Amino acid sequence: MNILIAPNSFKQCLGAVAAGRAIASGVLSAQPDAEVKIIPLADGGDGLLEACAFFMGGALVWEDTCDALARPIRAPWLKAGTTAVIELAQASGLARLKGPEEYDPLRATTAGTGRLVARALESGCRRIVIGLGGSATLDAACGMAAELGFLLVDAKGQPIPPGGGGLDRLARIDASGVNKRLKEAGVICLADVRNTLLGPAGAARMFGPQKGASAAQVELLEKNLAHWAAIVGKDLGLDVLNIEGGGAAGGAGAGCAAFLGASPRSGAGWVGHAAGLEEAVRRADLVFTGEGRIDAQTACGKIPAYVGALAKKHGKPAVALGGSVEEGLDLTASGLAACLAINPPGMALEEAFRSAEKNLASAAARVMMDKNKSSRQKSESGS
Repeated sequence: MNILIAPNSFKQCLGAVAAGRAIASGVLSAQPDAEVKIIPLADGGDGLLEACAFFMGGALVWEDTCDALARPIRAPWLKAGTTAVIELAQASGLARLKGPEEYDPLRATTAGTGRLVARALESGCRRIVIGLGGSATLDAACGMAAELGFLLVDAKGQPIPPGGGGLDRLARIDASGVNKRLKEAGVICLADVRNTLLGPAGAARMFGPQKGASAAQVELLEKNLAHWAAIVGKDLGLDVLNIEGGGAAGGAGAGCAAFLGASPRSGAGWVGHAAGLEEAVRRADLVFTGEGRIDAQTACGKIPAYVGALAKKHGKPAVALGGSVEEGLDLTASGLAACLAINPPGMALEEAFRSAEKNLASAAARVMMDKNKSSRQKSESGS
């Protein structure tokens, strides 16, 4: 039996490679003769570097840069030949802050990500892949743009303050001094959401609160992003309001389109295609996928739904394993035959994190044993 294991990372717990290996150990404990293939995946957020390194090779490069609050940090990017893979979250993400007490959506900047892009270009990379998930920012990638040579100035010709709180002061965007290497490079931006820049499902109103924005700040940021979009239209000649994924990473999806000429695309789709996922699904008898939390949002472009859709296309059964699964959730329309929580009811979060590999293996073993039992019963009833 050919078993494909294609999970996302389990945030704050296991990377996609470790999750895949844990599932494989459970599969093999129940069926030692199974042929197992692991393809770790990412949707453009946490774990993109690890997943890409698994099938692209290359090496991590650590750089001096800054976090979303402009404090000095070191952050990695992946260099694979002339391709660079950069996770916005590694420099400008919530995970680089100490906790909600440090979240500051009016001031948070993507400048640190811009420095990583600049260093990748300086190192000779000519294809830049940027994953947009996990950001702490709502600055429409203006911090990144400034690091790459764009001038974003107020009515007096002075640089606007960093962060989404200063976008209302933007009067002009000057692209004449943009990094020459950027003009020669191909840029790909990966998003894990399809939300547009503005509106109820936009960058400020949908995602602002989880980045620490109060109700009043959400409305201020919404107004500021709308103002930024108007200046982009005037000075760069691009309408960014209806770009699918434009609301990703606090408007960085729209910012990548405006400043880098790279409209966001599905992170899951790009990684899956680059890793040869569809052919692996076609060859499999059973597909495992999963991530830390499986809920209603999973159907909106997340890894389990993407894998499930490919399994459905090729008529293969797919099972999603999650640290938790929303009660009553039915994702059969997404191609997932079952969504199973790996943690026993009532298990404390810290214990769940410590036991994640064991619980993943146990859940996978149960799936295999149930499948084998069902196969025997069908065989016996047929005979």
